Amino acid sequence: MNRRNAYRQVLRAVLAVALLAVAAGLASALMTPAAYPNLTAVVDGSLDDSGVGNPVTAVLLNFRGYDTLLEMAVLTAALAGVWSLGRATPTLALRPSPVLVGLLRVLGPLFPLICGYLLWVGASQPGGAFQAGAVLATSAVLYVLLAREAGPRLPEMPMRMAAAAGVGVFLAVGLGVMAAGGAFLEYPRGLSKTLILAIETAATISIAVILAGLFLGGRPRREP
Repeated sequence: MNRRNAYRQVLRAVLAVALLAVAAGLASALMTPAAYPNLTAVVDGSLDDSGVGNPVTAVLLNFRGYDTLLEMAVLTAALAGVWSLGRATPTLALRPSPVLVGLLRVLGPLFPLICGYLLWVGASQPGGAFQAGAVLATSAVLYVLLAREAGPRLPEMPMRMAAAAGVGVFLAVGLGVMAAGGAFLEYPRGLSKTLILAIETAATISIAVILAGLFLGGRPRREP
């Protein structure tokens, strides 16, 4: 027992030193005078080539598309990790709160509309796939909470395909651009907006399914 306690103390000390080192590095980076060009001006000057008018979308889906692709891969891997633990525990058949029922009756029809708006407006204003996916996932979570029968029993294969769609379409676009003679994720100027919209649409569906799947806490149970 003493040896185990000593091991824990050493492990905690190592983790504390590592965290302090990370904090010191971040503090040093923030306090160091900027030695880089004005990236805001660089992004604004390249918006015409990005295919979108929103600088955030241009950075996430065009100039730094690798980062967003890896973010989607991390989310997909997180869901795969949760699903590897087993199937979701069935919810109990309970009478939902009247307040929650009334809320969903009012907001339910608006969720797809808000999702579509955030997805479309992300090309020129704040919005995009992550926000739209979060809204769509919220509607799915509310429907699960309102389930009057024991469940959930969801179509497993469609959920798997939807969860992988974000990464899949991202890779397909990148490889397609390479096949046409360009670099990976270097969109042709005339097709940038169309390709970005296709990526964001698939990413919206994937993000919604992934967030809802993480809420369920396991692989979807097969339909009866």
